[in-house]
Amino acid sequence: MGREEQIEEREVLDSIFPDEIQDINETSYRVAIKPDIPHETGVEDAETPTLLLTVTYPPVYPDEPPILDLSLPLNAPKPQYLDLASDRLHLLSSLNDTITENLGMAMIFTLVTTLQESIETLIRSRIAEVQRAKDEEAAEAEVKENAKFEGERVTRESFLKWREKFRAEMAMKEEEEERVRREGESKVRGVRKEEKMSGRELWEKGLVGKEVEEEEGVGLEEGLEGLKVG
Repeated sequence: MGREEQIEEREVLDSIFPDEIQDINETSYRVAIKPDIPHETGVEDAETPTLLLTVTYPPVYPDEPPILDLSLPLNAPKPQYLDLASDRLHLLSSLNDTITENLGMAMIFTLVTTLQESIETLIRSRIAEVQRAKDEEAAEAEVKENAKFEGERVTRESFLKWREKFRAEMAMKEEEEERVRREGESKVRGVRKEEKMSGRELWEKGLVGKEVEEEEGVGLEEGLEGLKVG
């Protein structure tokens, strides 16, 4: 157990990951892991990130767990749905159960496939969160747009408020109509009273002019002259 098993496993990994594995030294190497993330409808396309799993064998591996680290390739752009600074510990911790179950056996291939699945699950969950936020935003915008074509929802409180305002407006309208009616009747009564006045009353109220007064005076003088005895 030990170095011989490590060399044998390393040769097997070369045949499985011919383009993904790179030696660092006799007991350390890196395996490039590229998650399989299908394009999701409604989510902007982003380059699928490649992560590097660094494996270091302790002297008695596989009886002891391998030393693992996770990083991005040099000068690689920051992944859209991963933050390795905060996700590294979570992703490596997801391997604990697999390591425990495989102690005493070659386990790197199993760890690589398990880690790849964990990365894919994490990325998919974040893509789903982004899509859910977009869907909620679109639904909220649709509700606001539809509200433009709908009247104000009637509640008991809004109806009582409207009824009180309506009754006040109707009372004011009736009062105005009553005032106009009374003013009209008053004018009519005044005209009728004027029609019944005598000539003298009309004259005293200034409703007839000087000409009428003179005409009445001339008629009176002519009548007096007709009464003189010759």
